[in-house]
This record gives sequence, C-alpha cells and structure tokens, in this order.
Amino acid sequence: MSGTAQSVWNNCLEFIKDNIQPQAYKTWFEPIVAVKLTDKALSIQVPSKFFYEWLEEHYVKILKVALTKELGDKAKLVYIIRMENTYGNKQPFTEKIPSSNRGALKSQDIDVPLNNKSPELRNPFVIPGIRNVKIESQLNPNYSFENFLEGDSNRLARSAGLAVASKPGGTSFNPLLIFGGVGLGKTHLAHAIGVDIKDKYPEKTVLYISAEKFTQQYIDSVKKNNRNDFIHFYQLIDVLIIDDVQFLSGKTGTQDVFFHIFNHLHQNGKQVVLTSDKAPVDMQDIEQRLLSRFKWGLSAELQNPDFETRVSILKNKLYRDGVDMPEDIIEYVAKNIKSNVRELEGAIISLIAQSSFNKKEITLELARVIVEKFVKNTKREVSIDYIQKVVSDYFQMDIDTLQSKTRKRHIVQARQLAMFFAKKFTKASLASIGSQIGKRDHATVLHACKTVDNLSSTDKQFRKYVEDISKKLSV
Repeated sequence: MSGTAQSVWNNCLEFIKDNIQPQAYKTWFEPIVAVKLTDKALSIQVPSKFFYEWLEEHYVKILKVALTKELGDKAKLVYIIRMENTYGNKQPFTEKIPSSNRGALKSQDIDVPLNNKSPELRNPFVIPGIRNVKIESQLNPNYSFENFLEGDSNRLARSAGLAVASKPGGTSFNPLLIFGGVGLGKTHLAHAIGVDIKDKYPEKTVLYISAEKFTQQYIDSVKKNNRNDFIHFYQLIDVLIIDDVQFLSGKTGTQDVFFHIFNHLHQNGKQVVLTSDKAPVDMQDIEQRLLSRFKWGLSAELQNPDFETRVSILKNKLYRDGVDMPEDIIEYVAKNIKSNVRELEGAIISLIAQSSFNKKEITLELARVIVEKFVKNTKREVSIDYIQKVVSDYFQMDIDTLQSKTRKRHIVQARQLAMFFAKKFTKASLASIGSQIGKRDHATVLHACKTVDNLSSTDKQFRKYVEDISKKLSV
C-alpha cells in the first residue's frame, strides 16, 4: 500500500473526525482502508456494499470537502468493496465503484466485473460422463444448528433436520420438506442441514440453490440447447437443497425437469431437502405427480415461536453480539413481537443501534418506542376465531350456527366467507382452517375460496359482503 495514499487518507480522517459524532466516526470511518493513490484518485476499501451505500448516502459531502482539501478540485474517490468469506467461497470478492456524481467528487470511470457478486453456481453445466467436478455448495456457514434454537414451534423440523444431516439419504425423511411463514427460519434450517452434512461427510456433493435460481438455469439451458447437460449436472448431487420450492408454481417445464432429477436422486439414495411457505396440500399449480413425491418423506412445519423460545432467541442473539441487556427489556420485546424470528431479531438490532448511535442507555422506554414502530409496521395477522366472530356478527348468527352441518344457503355462504378470509388473512394451512371452521377438510376450504372468488365477480350483493367484511378485518 502506498504511503502517500495512507497519509492523504489520514489527513482526510483528521478533518472528518472533527466534523462528525465520535460514534459515527468509529462505525463508518475506522473500518476503511486506504489502498492506493493514482494521480488524483484515492482508492479506499470498504467491507460491504451496504457500507459503501451508507457512505454515499450520508457522508458524500464531507468526503468531497476532505479530499478536495488534500488533492485539489480534480480529486476522485474510488470505493473497493471487499467482502470476506460470507458464503464459504475460497476467495473474498472485490468490486471497484467510483464515487457518485451527486455534487460530489468527480468520479473515475472504472468498470471492474464483480467476482461472485451473489453466491451463484460456478459451474452450472458439466460434460456428461465427467464425475470429478468441484461443485461449490453455496452454503452459508453462519447458519448452523447451534444458533437455530429449539422450541415447541420447531422441534419436529429441527429434529428431522439433524437426523437427515447424520444419515443423508438413509432415513425415511426423504424428501424433507420444511414449510412455514416468512421469517421463521426455513432457509436457516436448510443451510444448517447442508453445513452439518459437509462437516460430517466432506466427500459428499452438497448443493443449496433457490427454486428461482434453479428455474433461471433451466431456462438458460433450454436457450443454449443443453438441457441434458443441466439434468446430468443435478444428477451428480448427493444432497440437493432447494429453497422456496413454491416458486415452481405454474412453471410446467421446470417442474417436469425437476421431476426427472428428483426421481433419479431418490432412486439412488441421494437426499433432497425442500423449503416452502406452504404445506404440499396447499400448493397450487404444482403437478400432482410432483406433489405426491413431496409427500413421500416428511413435511415438517415451522410455527411462530412461543414466548420462551422468543426469549431464548433474543438472549442467544445478544450473547453472540457481546451485548448485555436487562432481563425485563428482553422479556418486553419477546412479549410484544410475536410474528416471526426475523422481526424479533430486527427489533433487538434496532434497539442496540439506537442506543449506540444516539448514546442513549437501553431502557424500557426506548424499547417501547422501538417495539411500537415494529408492531405498527407489521401487518396484523388476525386469528381464525376472530374472523369467525366478525363474519357471524355480520350475518347476525352465532358461531355454532356458522360451524354447523346445515346446508341453508345463507349459512353456507357465511361459512365459505369465513374460510376465504381465514386463507387471506392468516398463514394457516387449508387443513388447519377447515378443522377450525366446522371440522371440514382442506378440499372444502379450497372449494369455498373458489366459490367466493366466482360469486364476487358475478353477484353484486355478494361482492358487497366481501367488501364490508374485508373492511372490518382490515381495521
């Protein structure tokens, strides 16, 4: 590294330090490394794309002033993003980005391609017959069983994941389908299974890929006329982990090719792990022959964590981040944010950030402010019981009548509306909705939803029912 680059940057830092808050300086400027000085262009290295975007958004003016003082009006700033080994790749990746033109430093026109910008398959196709191909697993080692805390809401899925990791392809959990709502840990658990298998069986070829990426690769293979190479590549995998398999809905070509790959892997004792936001019975526009295969193994649901699990998750997060927080504040956050793990961790991160950036002590009052924002910004999920009450009140009947076996038209319609809104406003499976609304099966719920859709478009009075109840539930 050039001494001149370092001395120029040190002078800039002295100026910046005098003009911003000490905490902001520590957070956003101390991690920057001066790399080189070419003519009037100073290259600085930052640890992530987010970091670069934050600097450009909040500190571009002060950077301009500082660098112009050192290098004159023709000063240029180039960011080098160097992200460390996040996805288990052998090399960290580097990207050079010129500073923006938004009234800032004159930007240097550099166009350097980004290596491994997103964790993609490095070698999506191989020549048939060649076995000794190095396949990158695309696993994130930060997602492990150790930091996937067990509770009643996830015990079955986690235990099944551990069993699969201990004996991939050798248990009755093949495929293992993990399903549940947003932010409950499906992707985390899928990665944890792959990471554990790689640890126990280094010789096995493990691949994690999103269904969206899989679909894109398949489309590319059709365009390039090498569909067979695509299939052959996937048949080499020992453990195939596909995230968000519901993305295959309506994509008949991709479903067909996945069907053949799945059959080959299963017949050869290879392990398949799938994640989805729905149970197989609730998936629409997926071919029946594929759905039947999803049911061959185990479908394990991840549910919203209970209070004890939420407290454990928060304590684990704080321990990993080296942060002390009073017990009453942890319990307050856990009690008020019930939606999912992602929002729970997001609230605690916001709390820590507010405290450190504004130099405020973490108090119950600060926690209340943060939690209020999170709860306000989270779409409220109403319960099936509440939906039945709203619908029953609207039609002036009691809930027992709504759930009864009677075939009177107005009661049937009310029941169908309750099922329709339960599907719309909750994350419950069709089977779960049916069992709670008069002990019906999932097919009845599916029929109810289609009937409501049809009547809404053809019957003016029925459409008014839907609009009125929808308003009551959205308040």
